[in-house]
Amino acid sequence: MSRLDEILAANKEFVAHGKHDYTAEDIAASKLPKKKMAIFTCMDTRLTEILEPAMGIQRGDAKIIRTVGNYLTGEFDAVIRSLMVAIYELGVEEIFVVGHYECGMAKTTAESLAAAMRAHGVTEDAIAKVHGELETWADAFHDPVENVKDAVKKIEQNPYIPKNIKVHGLMIHPRTGQLDVIKTASGSSLTK
Repeated sequence: MSRLDEILAANKEFVAHGKHDYTAEDIAASKLPKKKMAIFTCMDTRLTEILEPAMGIQRGDAKIIRTVGNYLTGEFDAVIRSLMVAIYELGVEEIFVVGHYECGMAKTTAESLAAAMRAHGVTEDAIAKVHGELETWADAFHDPVENVKDAVKKIEQNPYIPKNIKVHGLMIHPRTGQLDVIKTASGSSLTK
């Protein structure tokens, strides 16, 4: 059985016996984050079950945006566009950038990605087209804490993000859930 088959079988079971006690009001309200917050974090699978409980929130309390290494690539990248919708359409008033210790992105380089791409059959021409961008992105990420500080600064200074939006920087330990404040919305930096 393929993974797709497993997912479809699980979905069939869920639809038949899953939780379906939502009201029309619940469904209409569910797209809005109850706590008017957005979280920009890493795609690391270890954060899937620990992030929300460690922050004292539940599903539906916040909009969660995930990318590799919670790294911003540009002034109008997908993260900024997601934050804009969260703010302007969904009522978000506060943003939490949450990096994590033991981030694998800190060991990733343009060359390691290019080598892996070659091993998977990506052509040299295709790699050459993005190699400069790989260097700018992958080779710039060395320290998850500095990345959080940088992301907070970029969001605060972004012309598309209103100045009244509070932006905080946190680090989470992926095994314990311990949160460390790196930067508060008031501008002060706190480190362990």
